Amino acid sequence: MRVLIVEDHIKIARAIEKSLVRGGAEVVISGDGESGLQLALEEAFDALVLDIMLPKRDGLELLHELRAQHRTTPVLLLSARGEVGERIRGLDLGADDYLPKPFVLAELVARVRALARRGVPLDATLLQVADLSLDLLRREARRGGLRLELTSRELRLLEYLVRAQGRTCTRDELHERVWDYRPGYDPGSNVVQVAIKRLREKVDAPYSTKLIRTVFAEGYLLRLEP
Repeated sequence: MRVLIVEDHIKIARAIEKSLVRGGAEVVISGDGESGLQLALEEAFDALVLDIMLPKRDGLELLHELRAQHRTTPVLLLSARGEVGERIRGLDLGADDYLPKPFVLAELVARVRALARRGVPLDATLLQVADLSLDLLRREARRGGLRLELTSRELRLLEYLVRAQGRTCTRDELHERVWDYRPGYDPGSNVVQVAIKRLREKVDAPYSTKLIRTVFAEGYLLRLEP
């Protein structure tokens, strides 16, 4: 689980970080709304812990821009004010959960885990990681604004990796979900390895930032390099 914390009170941010890391999460901290928005748009996270009162750009502005850019990262809002109107506005803007300060760290960690498990909504038709975008209605993928010439299988494979962004997908899992093999069936070939190689040639090879990564002896994942 990779989590972005946007919180200007460093003691609170470090306390949240410590609790999340103890549970096995990878954590990135930003102290203001501008840098937090940039990180949220450019990197892949499983969840975002977002304070509303921030310097440079407040949390609700950040959330509005994030959703306007079609980013579906689950967001947990934090606020010391605890006003009902503010809570409703945050949820209307696309926040997934809300926790008033002061809060119990164990509850925050549990809520973040629950949000991260949701992943990318299954009904999402516009997916994006960094400068890679997939328009599933048009059945096309673009990187840096340029259209990628993908086969239907390659597009399906890329979609699966994007929806699982940050999580390692095993070869057996890809056999079942992308190639529709029955569970436990081994085609006895390197079909996944070959498909990933061809996908990398189109998605990653022309660009300095690589997105598709091999996890030795486990599988493949798609995310920005940490």
